[in-house]
Amino acid sequence: MKKVAVIGAGISGLSIAHCLKDRYQVKLFETASQPGGLIKCERVNGNLYHIVGGHVFNSKRQEVLDWFWSFFDRENEFVKANRNATVFLDKPIGYPIENHIYEMNGDLQEKIIADLISIAKNEQVTPPNFEEFLKLRFGNTLYDIYFKPYNEKIWKQDLSEIPLGWLEGKLPMPSVEEIIFNNFSKEEETKMVHSSFYYAKTNGSQFLADRLAENVEVVYNAEIKNINKNKDNTKWVVNEEDFDLIVYTGNVKVLPDIFSTDSILKFKPELENLVYHGTTSVLCEIEKNPYSWIYMPDKKHHSHRIICTGNFADSNNATDRATGTIEFTDYVDKATILNNLRQIPYSPRYIEHRYTEYTYPVQTADTRITIQKLKEQLEIQGIYLLGRFAEWEYYNMDAAMGAAIDLSKRI
Repeated sequence: MKKVAVIGAGISGLSIAHCLKDRYQVKLFETASQPGGLIKCERVNGNLYHIVGGHVFNSKRQEVLDWFWSFFDRENEFVKANRNATVFLDKPIGYPIENHIYEMNGDLQEKIIADLISIAKNEQVTPPNFEEFLKLRFGNTLYDIYFKPYNEKIWKQDLSEIPLGWLEGKLPMPSVEEIIFNNFSKEEETKMVHSSFYYAKTNGSQFLADRLAENVEVVYNAEIKNINKNKDNTKWVVNEEDFDLIVYTGNVKVLPDIFSTDSILKFKPELENLVYHGTTSVLCEIEKNPYSWIYMPDKKHHSHRIICTGNFADSNNATDRATGTIEFTDYVDKATILNNLRQIPYSPRYIEHRYTEYTYPVQTADTRITIQKLKEQLEIQGIYLLGRFAEWEYYNMDAAMGAAIDLSKRI
C-alpha cells in the first residue's frame, strides 16, 4: 500500500482518513492532544462547551448520510430535533424572518409588503454582491432591521464587498411568491440543511470526533513545522517518515512555510492576503427557552447569536438550568463580554470564554481562482488540500464530509 499523511485530525482529516484507509496506509498528524479541530468540545463545571459554534449533523446528500451512519447508531446514540430558531427584535420573531412577517407590528408589515411588491417587478435582476442580494431578495425594510445589522456584526465589513459564492446551501432562497405563501400558510422552513438535525446524546460533536478517531492512526501533539522531500526526491518526509501522498487540512496561509518549494512560495503574497474572522465564544447559563439558535441584530451589544446547546441534549447541562454559547466575532476581552451580557436577552450568566483566531474564512472575488490554481500546482506533487481553511471554503460539518468523499474518489 502507498502511504498517505493527513495533516490535521479535525472533521475533514478524520473523514478523509476513513475514506482512504482501505486503499492506503494512512496516518494523521494532529497538533492538539485530542481530535476534532473546530468541532471540539470540553466540559466546564460539568457543562458541555462547544468551543466554536454548536455543531449538529444532517445532510441533503444521501451519500454523506450513508457514510456518516455507517459509524453510528442513530436510534441509541443520537437525538433528532427540529430546528427552532428565532430572531430577537425586542421579542422573538420566527426564523427565517421573511416567513414570519405576520408576527410583526402593522407598520412594519405594510413596509415589508410594499418592498415585496417592488421586488416582484425586478426579481430577474442579478445582484453583484451580498448587500444587493439581501436587498433584492428581501427588501429594504427587512434589510435595515435584520439582515444589515446582523451580518455587519458577523462580517465586520461593508456587505457590498462580500461576494456571493459562500451563500450556496447556507441560506434559504425564497421567491416573493414563496415568502407570501409562507406567511399566509404559516409555513415553517424545511429546505435548509439543518431544518432538522441529529445530535449526540453525550458529548455533542466531540463524540463524533472521538468515534471517527477510532480505527485510524493518529499522532497527537505533533507540530509539523516543515515537510520536505526525501534524499531521492521521490517521497515526502513527515516526522522522519516517508509518505507517497499528503492531504493537508490545516491553514493554507501557512502552507508556504511548511512546503518551501518554489511552486508554493509564489502563492505566498496571495495567501497572506486571505481574509478571515475569529470567534470569541462565551459559555453561559441562560433562562430556559424553547430555541436552538437565537439571532440578535440589536446594535446595543456586539454579540450576533446565542446557540442554545443546552437544549440539544439534557447531558449538556450540569444543573436544571439551561446553557448556551454566545458568539462574538473576533477577539473580545472579558470586561467587554461581561458588559455585553447585561444587554443580551435571556439573562446570560458567564461561565467561561475562549477566543479562536481562525473560524470563518472570507472570500473575495479572486479567492476561489487562487485556491484552484494552488491546488493544481500541489496535486502534481502529490499534495491535496481539504477542509474549511485549507480550501478557504465556509464548510459546515456535513459539507466537509462530502468534500472528503469527493476527494477520496479523485485520489
